[in-house]
Amino acid sequence: MTRTAEAPPRSFLDEVKDAVTPRATLLVVGVVVLQLLFIASYVGALHHPKPKDVPFGVVAPGAAAGQTVDRLDRLPGGPLDPRVLADEATARRQIADRDIDGALLVDPDGTTDTLLVASGGGAALSRALASLATELEKDQGRTVRTVDVVPADAQDANGLTPFYLVVGWCVGGYLCASALAVSAGARPAGLRRAVIRLAAMALVAIVGGLGGAVVVGPVLGALPGSVAALWGLGALITFAVGAATLALQCVFGIVGIGVAVLLVVILGNPSAGGALPPPMLPPFWHAIGPALPPGAGTWTARSIAYFKGNATTTPLLILSTWAALGTAITLAAGSRNRNLHPDDRF
Repeated sequence: MTRTAEAPPRSFLDEVKDAVTPRATLLVVGVVVLQLLFIASYVGALHHPKPKDVPFGVVAPGAAAGQTVDRLDRLPGGPLDPRVLADEATARRQIADRDIDGALLVDPDGTTDTLLVASGGGAALSRALASLATELEKDQGRTVRTVDVVPADAQDANGLTPFYLVVGWCVGGYLCASALAVSAGARPAGLRRAVIRLAAMALVAIVGGLGGAVVVGPVLGALPGSVAALWGLGALITFAVGAATLALQCVFGIVGIGVAVLLVVILGNPSAGGALPPPMLPPFWHAIGPALPPGAGTWTARSIAYFKGNATTTPLLILSTWAALGTAITLAAGSRNRNLHPDDRF
């Protein structure tokens, strides 16, 4: 009877070599890169807030209006983008329409002027304008009183609820799309599976949109505004992010999840205008924020809650574009693969 030789015991290094495949190494390196980008993006965007080119109105009699605008326009660093307005009613209307973020009403008969702000559009910006106006008026031997014409709700601490709500909807979108990829492969095997994934994403978006609107509204009382309008916004945001994530998975495979995190979390969240409204962000984040789902969503949520739905056309078009492109790419990828993978399971 022939005895077979026993295999020599495997060393720890042998086990490590088998476990650390090139694919695993690339994924780990990718995670470290995302981690460092996360730190750089958030700290870079939020560590040194200062207003820049804030749309700002000036109401003053005669030549005083132009003189005040010239003085504000010459401030070091260009914190304000001032313009002359006809009267207080115009200033209030433009603030409500989100055309400007504040206005100074100069009193020709006294030494106390009035600053109009809108904390519903971002408490940090309102505070910054109040501080700036106080210093400017002090230099002129005058004082200023601040009037919040569009105040944030008392239950909306620092005006951050719209941002947190949108972040939750975005998380739901890319997590649902990621779960679909993990369950049956990143790239859909056929057109039918692509349609099923998009349909599942739409269902999650409808349910998640309603849930978020109800939680921040009737349940917690943290945000005013139409529940129906917030529901629609939440469904659109969730589906837009989910469809975009599905599309990125079709293009890049499982790495597409990381690309979605890069766009939505690492770039999108700090530039969304949550903790710091857009005029207080550095130029790069100010530029990219409105084009990404968190920024477009936060702007729209604030408009619904505090500004009667004004100035929402552009951000809604941006969100719709994300949803449409994500859907089109996902369906195109499924159609291309229909003859390569006959298995059409979910």
